[in-house]
Amino acid sequence: MAAPARMTAAQARRIAIAASGLDGAVPGERGRTGVRTLERTIERLGLLQLDSVNVFERSHYLPLLSRVGPYDRATLDRLLHHDRPRQRLGGYTEYVAHEAAVIAVDDWPLWGWKRRQPMRGGSEQWAAQHAAIVDGVLAEFAERGPMRPSDMEHPAHERLPGGWWNKSDAYWATAVLFQRGELVTVGRSRFERQYAVADQALPDAARAEVDRADAQRVLVARAAQAFGVAALDDLADYHRLPVKDAQAAVADLVDEGSLEPVAVDGWGRPAWVWAGARRPRRVRATALLSPFDPLVWHRPRAERMFGFSYRISIYTPAAQRAHGYYVLPVLVDDELVGRVDLKSDRKARVLRVQHATIEPGLEHRAGELAARLEPVLREAAAWQGLERVEVAGAGTWAAEVAGALDAGTG
Repeated sequence: MAAPARMTAAQARRIAIAASGLDGAVPGERGRTGVRTLERTIERLGLLQLDSVNVFERSHYLPLLSRVGPYDRATLDRLLHHDRPRQRLGGYTEYVAHEAAVIAVDDWPLWGWKRRQPMRGGSEQWAAQHAAIVDGVLAEFAERGPMRPSDMEHPAHERLPGGWWNKSDAYWATAVLFQRGELVTVGRSRFERQYAVADQALPDAARAEVDRADAQRVLVARAAQAFGVAALDDLADYHRLPVKDAQAAVADLVDEGSLEPVAVDGWGRPAWVWAGARRPRRVRATALLSPFDPLVWHRPRAERMFGFSYRISIYTPAAQRAHGYYVLPVLVDDELVGRVDLKSDRKARVLRVQHATIEPGLEHRAGELAARLEPVLREAAAWQGLERVEVAGAGTWAAEVAGALDAGTG
């Protein structure tokens, strides 16, 4: 067997950025931002991870902003049926396809294997112990049609004090039914899921049965296309597949010629490149990345590929945060050059840069890179209807970012 072709780390970064749709993501230089552009971008990524934190903006909006530029968020809301739930599903629904994520309705059959397997973390035992409540909740949805969990009238849906985690048994029954695929998301109202019975809401084609191995081969192929070049754990993590299952799918994809083995300098592990991946000699990009953007959501990959050690800090006690609360990586060309903690002060109509950090070793380029970041920050602020950007905090990059913003208004 011939040795895998060698690839430099820089080549791997450029392939990955191009595959992710970020090559050419430069403020003022993007093209159309209509419905078809959004649909094509979601198709390219395969899914949009959801998260409820909106101190800057909810996560699922951000990968599209990074790639296509300012777009009408109401257009995406209509596509995803947010605040416009439907009786029967059209283009998109949700499932635990990485974490909670938007997926195409057409992809629902690819997750049958996961819906059939036992749930983790004690959920299976809880469901068995509360089977009567689970059955009763499903019956209520079948009778009443689509609704939010908060609208249920089931006796076990008592209102409890104590915040997010202190939910009623009826609420947790909806989570079980969602995991099993007996309830599907038909939209959201005020960002709360609106569920319907799967048999009532899904089109016939979405109820097809797909063999586990066949489905996982498709999912690994999509991960490989979205990543461009990847190691095995990267490919498994994209859709949170068991590594041994991803390994079997990789072997099949290599045999059919869709994946090609490569040795990436500095990675120290086997890797594969998608046979159809673009291999640009250079990439141009300046973008803010969501903490849940596919380019960085697998933290070991971000560190291996970009030398970027990254943890989102929303669950870290304030005194232990090194870079702020809602920390977004900054991509410039083929490097992750820094990170900014952003807050949208909607009342004051200000985008606040609460912390800005340049990556170690790039301090000598801090001014140049801040000048690249400045139009991205202004673009993000305008997209949100905010009037200005202010640097409100500290960090090793804060002075240069503030200076670039001042120069941009001069």
